[in-house]
Amino acid sequence: MKTILITGATSGIGRATASLLNKSMECRLILTGRRLNKLTSLKNDLVAQSANEILIYDFDVRDLNACQSFWNSLPEQYKDVDVLINNAGLAKGLDEIHTGSFEHWNQMIDTNIKGLLFMTRLVSPQMVTRGRGHILNLGSTAGKETYPKGNVYNATKFAVEALTRAMRMDLYKYGIRVSSVSPGAVEDTEFSLVRFDGDQEKARIYDDFTPLNADDVAEIIHFIITRPPHVNIQDILVTSTQQGSAMLIDRSGRK
Repeated sequence: MKTILITGATSGIGRATASLLNKSMECRLILTGRRLNKLTSLKNDLVAQSANEILIYDFDVRDLNACQSFWNSLPEQYKDVDVLINNAGLAKGLDEIHTGSFEHWNQMIDTNIKGLLFMTRLVSPQMVTRGRGHILNLGSTAGKETYPKGNVYNATKFAVEALTRAMRMDLYKYGIRVSSVSPGAVEDTEFSLVRFDGDQEKARIYDDFTPLNADDVAEIIHFIITRPPHVNIQDILVTSTQQGSAMLIDRSGRK
């Protein structure tokens, strides 16, 4: 039975991935996020779906002390994590560099880069000791190409791209697989709502085309982590059919 740890599991891709893995395989899920009510609701849903063991922990991956407290409180038998899915991430604001918010910049850098690093540093030593494991990082088309007003979010996702490659170089000799999934526009997540500080109108960026949905990405994650041990899918870049690049979207209507 695999032990799988998913950060940012309260919504969007994290929640969809937890649900799919819970339904499709025998596993133990360790789910983390900032909102205990959302985690509790998710756990109740998952327990009703299968007999898998579900553990939930509410903390912010930006906080190193909170990450360490989580890890220290995790029972020893659960620390042999087979799969770490570094899903927690966000975009804040859409500003040119000279008008950007320091608060937004810090939040993106601390979540998208440092949070990923904190969790990887805590989990990976046990993988090295056992000589096996799988780390999957959620990237983005924003980590493949820049776009206007994306500046700091682009920078954080380019960092995820670089870290994923460098982690693979460090860990392959210990039998650890390192992968990433880099989606384009994905609806039924909180991405755009968070980016625009809860402005429902501004967040309606998917009305005139058919983007990916969270389940699409979850299915790709499931595929990657269920390959035979000798197969490491390094990266999958995925967009909807109507998205040609980070900037090119056919907005002629939903297909």
